[in-house]
Amino acid sequence: MTRDINLRYVDETYDENGLLKTYSVHYPDDFNFAYDIVDDIAINDPTRRALVWCDDRGHEKVFTFADIKRLSDKTANYLTEHGIRKGDMVLVVLKHNYQFWYVSIALHKMGAVIIPATFMLKKHDIEYRINSASIKAAIVTSDAPVWQEFDIAENIPTLKFKCMTNSQYNGPCPPGWDDFDEGVEQASEEWKRVPTHVRDMMLIYFTSGTSGNPKMAVHDHSYPIGHILTAKHWHCVVPDGLHWTVAETGWAKNAWGKLYGQWIMEAGLFVYEHNKFDPVEVLNLIEKYR
Repeated sequence: MTRDINLRYVDETYDENGLLKTYSVHYPDDFNFAYDIVDDIAINDPTRRALVWCDDRGHEKVFTFADIKRLSDKTANYLTEHGIRKGDMVLVVLKHNYQFWYVSIALHKMGAVIIPATFMLKKHDIEYRINSASIKAAIVTSDAPVWQEFDIAENIPTLKFKCMTNSQYNGPCPPGWDDFDEGVEQASEEWKRVPTHVRDMMLIYFTSGTSGNPKMAVHDHSYPIGHILTAKHWHCVVPDGLHWTVAETGWAKNAWGKLYGQWIMEAGLFVYEHNKFDPVEVLNLIEKYR
């Protein structure tokens, strides 16, 4: 049974035809999506489906909100062990890896700032982002050669820690990279809430840079509230359904389409990890998982 969590943060009225008439949002000064949405659902509705993930290699994983809480707590402890603290900038290049979702929640819990990026970054893109944002750590997929671009990047003195996902599929991590999945598995599940303010930085996207160098677009902890409208009145998600947005995790569409608003609406997310877009396979997956 859903608990209409979104109504804690929204005031809305409808006209006689059922159309949205007025809409406004409100939130406390200490609102944090990770604690107040994800952990709340995990504690009160632990078996609710949060994420269904599959890939073009035949793997499939299903995560409940309780799973996301547990894994994000472990991830927060793992990153803390490696020196990441509140306010630190963390570059996250995870393609469609399922780890992205609990990495995001972990960084929100820590008060660190997540900077998602596409796996298509090249050496100069990485250098520019790290130096522009004083990035301290990078969490990178081994499912694409982007990690090699990190290895040849130069003059990036703020980067102190690199870890890599999916070595279980792609072989041992190369020198200089920590095994993210192994580290999270060994980390403690005990995590105590870190105080954050709704106006603290939470998320940075670099723009496409079509008319010059990419610019940093900064979002604070109120940002997820803005996407209740997106999920509820644009995507029209339903709590027991699955919502699929095809965009990979490096693009802002990922935040709009398969994270914040959808989970506030208590809906499940569907994620397909693939190397080449195949429209026929998309239809097959919709038929299988709908």
